[in-house]
Amino acid sequence: MQYKIILIIAVFSSGLFAQKKPVDYVNPFIGTSNYGTTNPGPIAVRGMVSVSPFNVAGPKNMPLEKDSRWLSTPYVHENTFLTGFSHVNLSGVGCPDLGVILAMPTTGALEVDHLKYGSSYSNEVSEVGYYSNTLDNYDIKVEATATTRVGVSKYFFPKGDANILINLGLGLTNEQGASVKVVSPTEIEGVRSVGSFCYYKPEEAYPVYFVARFSKPADEFGVWKKPTTYKGAEAEWMGYNGKERIMKGFTKEVVGDSIGTYMRYNFSKPTVVEMKIGVSYVSIENARENLEKETATRTFDQILVEAKANWNSYLSKIEVEGGLEEDKMKFYTALYHTLIHPNTLNDFNGEYPKMKTRETLRTDDTRYTVFSLWDTYRNLHQLMSLVYPAQQSDMVKSMLQIYDESGWLPKWELNATETTTMVGDPAGIIIADTYLKGITDFDVEKAYAAMVKSADQLEGNPLRPGLKDYIEKGYLTTKTTNSGSVSTTQEYNISDYAIAQLAKALGKKSDYKRFSKRSLSYRKLFDKEFNLLRPKNDDGSWLTPYNPESGANFEKNLGFIEGNAWQYTFMVTHDTKGLMKLMGGPKPFVNRLQDVFDKGQYDMANEPDIAYPFLFNYVKGEEKRTQKMVSELLKTYFKNSPDGLPGNDDTGTMSAWAVFSMMGIYPVNPANTTYTITSPKFNKITIHLDPEYYGQEKLVITSNVSDENQFIKEIKVQGNTHKGYFIDHQELVKAKSLEFLMEK
Repeated sequence: MQYKIILIIAVFSSGLFAQKKPVDYVNPFIGTSNYGTTNPGPIAVRGMVSVSPFNVAGPKNMPLEKDSRWLSTPYVHENTFLTGFSHVNLSGVGCPDLGVILAMPTTGALEVDHLKYGSSYSNEVSEVGYYSNTLDNYDIKVEATATTRVGVSKYFFPKGDANILINLGLGLTNEQGASVKVVSPTEIEGVRSVGSFCYYKPEEAYPVYFVARFSKPADEFGVWKKPTTYKGAEAEWMGYNGKERIMKGFTKEVVGDSIGTYMRYNFSKPTVVEMKIGVSYVSIENARENLEKETATRTFDQILVEAKANWNSYLSKIEVEGGLEEDKMKFYTALYHTLIHPNTLNDFNGEYPKMKTRETLRTDDTRYTVFSLWDTYRNLHQLMSLVYPAQQSDMVKSMLQIYDESGWLPKWELNATETTTMVGDPAGIIIADTYLKGITDFDVEKAYAAMVKSADQLEGNPLRPGLKDYIEKGYLTTKTTNSGSVSTTQEYNISDYAIAQLAKALGKKSDYKRFSKRSLSYRKLFDKEFNLLRPKNDDGSWLTPYNPESGANFEKNLGFIEGNAWQYTFMVTHDTKGLMKLMGGPKPFVNRLQDVFDKGQYDMANEPDIAYPFLFNYVKGEEKRTQKMVSELLKTYFKNSPDGLPGNDDTGTMSAWAVFSMMGIYPVNPANTTYTITSPKFNKITIHLDPEYYGQEKLVITSNVSDENQFIKEIKVQGNTHKGYFIDHQELVKAKSLEFLMEK
């Protein structure tokens, strides 16, 4: 009997052990093609460091080569020529930057030209917190993992001569300048200049510091430097003109543009070398401390186990059951992508660089960076508020630190620089939404003052150029700006709506009325001739001639940024009923909205129309269109393959759309606490809530969904029938259960 019990327990335990965890459903290759601009390298949750294979340099990677076209990723899945592993990278962005501190293992004679030492690769594996491949030219297996601020690599060298190169000249950024010093046969330190995101503000280039440490002392070390190729009389005397100079055994700092350093070995048998690279945006000393505090006492394997466990704890905040295995892969990979940016800026000791001046400041919380807010205000931060409210609180506090340091809330902040990329005034939308969701542990009066400042200050306002016309006329004109007069007006409207909602919550009645009125001024740009929005000239006349399709596929036009009238007209979810009235009522509204899809004007890969599929829910009897449309879009554009994103992930925005859509709820109106409803993809979804913020431990969403041809018959909240296809955030987090009854 005892033997049988032991056997049963063993079988049961084996079954539990074999059961997949959320972390096992992540495929980091999703988004590495089709310009998704993700990369498969390991990163910790919101890590400062990621170890990405770098395969976008050199003519062998044409046409997807970094110097041959606009390319904003260190890795493209279909490329074949690898020139190293970069240690600071961005995920899902539209402009090139970072992609520096490239390490590359080689064998044989020392070669420092990346076009010569680069290699094809095979046996590629990517999992959460782990990446591996084999460098074909050298028969070297590479493994990589990461902590928050340290990249950790293992190089499996064959017998014979071996090299580890750190190339500081190569990178994704077009910024140049670096310095490096060999400290000892086991340590290198240095700094690389980066910046000029979207090629704006080159004067705000900034340093990233690093310390590299090796598990085995080098038999030989040195640095190299490749000078600019000079022309003229003096060049005739320069035998080294444009050629690499190898400085063997050099122990002083070397400064330049195309520079690097190497560790060289001669192994009598196959040998593994472990390399750790700690990074800081403050100092070399902090980079070294980050390395020591996070990795000094732990091996590669221990770090990998901890990385996977930490990721699994975050991904497990949402548990899904039932449904297709393929959908689980898409869901958890999307959730994974939302936990990369915003990411950590401060060092282990709390220090971080001040905006613009780079003075050293300190924080007790996490100072976040990479605020791509034109993208993420629409859904990503709403997901953070629901599932990771403590992180979202720190993100808002980071925005307020940026305000303290620079005088303005962020627009598109990157590593303590304001890139001013894109348009609008988005930070306040996120702050208002966060506060209204019940996350109130930040200085809301300071936040409100910052929001009003950007809404009212006419001169020297980096967040709202053209504000004078906006306030006086209600809109920007074709004279105010040479691009995006209508869409920028809409962005200001949404920000003013957010201010109004926060003013109402804070009892500021006059501000509530003032900003509510301002938020509707887009109506002045509605042209009944087209039943769409249309730019106006300075004298109030319509822009003529006018083609509402102009602006698609990133064509520059007077009215809209990254879109056209079709892709922007319905981007007024704070006033959907008002737009419906302008269009002549529910039926014309639905018909015009359907036209966007039928005429091929819907762009799943960009933000302005991202909420469009959910707008059918505003018209009673048309809710099936939302469910059908969302299901079709998920099937068409989100796949378990490298091209599995519709395009640029925009620091997790596209992925957040998928996460919400697959759960059956969507935050259709930023700075409003309402979710709209669609059919979920799973039979059971358990959201583990943070009781510190929501007083509840979990929300369970259930459904009898079995195929994509089913539609919602009835919605129940805590067992009671729920009318309509909208639910308030507070009702949702207190509900404990949300049930969907489906039928064909």
